[in-house]
Amino acid sequence: MTSEPPASVKTSDGSLVEKPWREGPSAAELAKTPFIKRVFTRKRISRVIPHLLALVGLGLGVLQCVLTYIDVSTERMDRQPLCLVMEEDFSGGEDAVFGSGSGGSGGSFWREVNMDGFGNGEFEMSTASSKNSYIKDGILYLAPTLTEDEIGRDNVFGNNGPYIYNITGCTFNETAADGGLIDDPKGSGGKVFDYAGYYAACSATGNNTAGTVVNPVQSARISTLMNAQSGSGNGSTKYGRVEIRAKMPTGDWLWPALWMLPVNNTYGPWPRSGEIDIVESRGNGLAYTARGANYVQGALNWGPSPQLNGVSKSYSWWSDKRVPFSKDFHTYALEWTTSFIRIYVDTRLHTLLEYRFDEPFFEKGDFPETIVNASTGQVQALQDPWVDPGTGLPKESAKGRWASPFDQEFYLIMNVAVGGVNGWFPDGQGNKPWFDGGADAMRSFAEAQSEWYPTWPENPDDRAMAIDYVKMWRHCDGN
Repeated sequence: MTSEPPASVKTSDGSLVEKPWREGPSAAELAKTPFIKRVFTRKRISRVIPHLLALVGLGLGVLQCVLTYIDVSTERMDRQPLCLVMEEDFSGGEDAVFGSGSGGSGGSFWREVNMDGFGNGEFEMSTASSKNSYIKDGILYLAPTLTEDEIGRDNVFGNNGPYIYNITGCTFNETAADGGLIDDPKGSGGKVFDYAGYYAACSATGNNTAGTVVNPVQSARISTLMNAQSGSGNGSTKYGRVEIRAKMPTGDWLWPALWMLPVNNTYGPWPRSGEIDIVESRGNGLAYTARGANYVQGALNWGPSPQLNGVSKSYSWWSDKRVPFSKDFHTYALEWTTSFIRIYVDTRLHTLLEYRFDEPFFEKGDFPETIVNASTGQVQALQDPWVDPGTGLPKESAKGRWASPFDQEFYLIMNVAVGGVNGWFPDGQGNKPWFDGGADAMRSFAEAQSEWYPTWPENPDDRAMAIDYVKMWRHCDGN
């Protein structure tokens, strides 16, 4: 079937108008057209542009790959030879791990025994009991248990009158700065023993009238501190690698951590001398609204005072949307050089934290110029604790790199804490049964046992943090 062309395409004499795109310009017209316009016609340009853009994109992609390879291979990978510092696979039994001598000498790890909350207002006491740290089938378990299983619930609360609990084997003297000696508060200029700190670390009183309770949970905190301080060379590292294969615990308000502290507080008390958190997590389930058991976090703590901690500039996390890290074992790794710290889980593609030492920490912290002295109440200039005393300038760890305070020997700590008032468990999240600012926070937690204890697996192995192995290396040249 055909139809008559519309009148709009016909001339006055009825002949059809030729379509202008069917034929190009005549030879005469081309001769009058400048060369540039003859070559770069609109049609030719429309054909070339996509190919040109594809080539440019390909070239930029190749350039990015080359630059990334150079950056990764030279700046973001640790190419230094590594020497093994320690390797513990927990196949030798408790005596080999915790030692059989005085103070746990002869073992890879040392059990800390303390009740003072470790600066975070934690609700557990850490013990040397085999109920809380034990080895089974080549796996180390750090398991929380109820204190009432040992002394009864009435004594935890002091329902039958004040009940004083003195923990066995308290390690305050070994862990306190200067062996527990402090400046005389009476102003004599001398040193006196910190009895208040000792009693807080080694005893607690359940008193229903006063509203105090004995720490309602017993747990474990083990470290390589004793080996690091002994000079044996197998309990600490500075620049190298730490690798731990572990499974996180299950249960509301459990706070597992694999982390490191300086052997010596070279730059002053925490956080001046730094803290490396290889991994921290929470035992709360996937529905918990403040990053539950399917999140793991890495961080660096540093700053001129506890109130000026720069951790908010140096933390990050990795998450699995559907599976908690308590379901299976994962490998948590720390890579540490004079130029960067990297923390990841299982693979570098799952990086928790990568922090480059490309700016002095004091400058990166953006701290105020002055602070109020807590002792005198006087306003004073804030000093850079990491400055090189010889030059008065930030101390370089490598050319254009500043690692201080992370340029010293650090030892390893593994523990399962419970609760606390430092904000790790934010107020108002997940039906939290206590308030961080409340004077009765630990008691409120203990009173809510019927809410949180059912979330802890009945089998201690399942509620514990389980560790398959620990490996530690250092750069063979020490740098």
